[in-house]
Amino acid sequence: MTQRDEGTTYWVYILASRPGGTLYVGITNDLIRRIFEHREGLVPGFTKRYGVKKLVYYEHHETALAAIQREKNIKHWPREWKIDLIVSINPEWRDLYNEIVL
Repeated sequence: MTQRDEGTTYWVYILASRPGGTLYVGITNDLIRRIFEHREGLVPGFTKRYGVKKLVYYEHHETALAAIQREKNIKHWPREWKIDLIVSINPEWRDLYNEIVL
């Protein structure tokens, strides 16, 4: 662990365009800021182009290395596994953004 990692939480998250829609897996050390950027279209690229802005899953990790590995693993999963992961904690595909900003 580097000194920079101390006291920092890293997040792996999944955004969706709609229930069962287009998915995006990402990583950040500031979940609220990053999801806000996606929601407001401030991040050029995939999520802006395809309207993927609904936070449907997130998990925290103590180190950047653990979060990066988890993100890579999830990105390589079949789509069905990603959907199963989302449904395991969020069966209604609710937008979880309001939960993290409160």
